[in-house]
Amino acid sequence: MKIVVLDGYSANPGDLSWSEMEKLGDLKVYPRTSEDKVVEYAKDAEIILLNKVKITRDTIDRLPHLKYIGVLATGYNVVDVDYAHERGIIVSNIPAYSTDSVVQMTFAHILNITNQVGHYANEVRDGQWSNSKDFCFWNTPIIELADKTIGIVGLGNIGMHVATIARQFGMDVFAMTSKEAAQLPEGIQKTTLDGLLSISDVLTLHCPLTPNTDKMINAERLARMKRGSILINTGRGQLVDEQAVANALADGHLLGYGADVMGLEPPSKDNPLLKQPHAYFTPHIAWASMEARARLLKIAVENVNAFIAGQPKNVV
Repeated sequence: MKIVVLDGYSANPGDLSWSEMEKLGDLKVYPRTSEDKVVEYAKDAEIILLNKVKITRDTIDRLPHLKYIGVLATGYNVVDVDYAHERGIIVSNIPAYSTDSVVQMTFAHILNITNQVGHYANEVRDGQWSNSKDFCFWNTPIIELADKTIGIVGLGNIGMHVATIARQFGMDVFAMTSKEAAQLPEGIQKTTLDGLLSISDVLTLHCPLTPNTDKMINAERLARMKRGSILINTGRGQLVDEQAVANALADGHLLGYGADVMGLEPPSKDNPLLKQPHAYFTPHIAWASMEARARLLKIAVENVNAFIAGQPKNVV
């Protein structure tokens, strides 16, 4: 069985191994694939694996041998899943492989804003502490999380773990979730999105990107947030209106925006958020710890093996 990986570099830039996948078929790994090369590279494949390469209706029609699409991520909006189903093609994803890593990055962004770790590291390096008249110095507010309110949009694996850690910080936890209030663990209170906007000192986004959530955090909703609040996005860049967030930062309505994602990746140099000193970004690496990527490849192998055995798993 011919297996083609279309953009294998991000998951495995060389520090992990494809050897287990090689045992399942004739494997070809491309580090990256441009849109115009997808059909050329995958034309003989029965199985294709990908992360960010888009598989459209037209692409599927031009791949006559295709039987299985494995998305090397949890989100699968890069694939026309409905049309794949029409054609009898199985599509699977990799659920819950990066939960711990994404939760860790969520709090890295929160703490960077509340404690300004990056700022003070640079200040010390630039000699500000050495020149201080006192044993310490600070030139920004330093904010304690205890007794603050965190609002969590989406209470899946990641959102639930965020809630658990937030409670350990002594935060009051509210969530927008499809779960019934009676199903929620003690200490997590259910409310609406409007409810979260009005009460949250920290609002963090952990919901999937859908037509209903596209730019859900827009100018109108930002205006309903508490002045001086913090917005965190380790979900999808398109969950926010980036110009509206930039405006809210510029006028001081938002204290800070911490994100691991942007609407266009890599971002254009003229993205308005890149000009805002209180917007803090990591380059979509919340998922990319060695441990998480190793889990991803292990689950990918299990998914392909299950498909070959006629018992596909993690089907979307």
